Amino acid sequence: MNVIARHIMTDTTIPSADFRGAMRHLTGGVSVITAGRGRDITGMTVTSVTSLSVDPPTLLVSINRDASSFPLIKRHGAFGVNILNADQLDIAERFAGKGGLKGADRFAGSDWVTAVSGVPLLAGALAALDCEVEEIVERHSHGIVIGRVRDIRSSTRSAALAYWHGQYVALDQDEDAAGLAEVSVPARGRRVI
Repeated sequence: MNVIARHIMTDTTIPSADFRGAMRHLTGGVSVITAGRGRDITGMTVTSVTSLSVDPPTLLVSINRDASSFPLIKRHGAFGVNILNADQLDIAERFAGKGGLKGADRFAGSDWVTAVSGVPLLAGALAALDCEVEEIVERHSHGIVIGRVRDIRSSTRSAALAYWHGQYVALDQDEDAAGLAEVSVPARGRRVI
């Protein structure tokens, strides 16, 4: 079966503010994408990381083509995905641009290791993945970067940092999982509308 991708055009223009408002309802895990080598490094906070395939281990991330990380990812063909723990709010904000730091200055004050690909990976992240670019699909303002995971470093931490309704929130597996299960799992036979 062949599937053909096509662009869907509508007569209605959706205002950017309306779209952003709708997407704020989507909760996302917070990660820092790192790119570059040596002193020519930068990074950005994202909530757009998702797994694509387990075999081979592959993920994708959506990155604004105007972001400083985008040309470094294209040039070097590699990037890091650092999934932040709940205690790393300061790192999320720094890589989101709070405080005005750019490039290599964003890495100051945190422990980083150099991955095999040369990208920096955050020590103490819930997981840090070293990725090789397989493909970049450029659409509109962003590039969908497909990355093959080449190495994984994991921690024993269980509290994750998430982003919801314009705010960072901590999710602790031990404390929050039981409570979420109680309110989110429908009783057997009941329909949820």
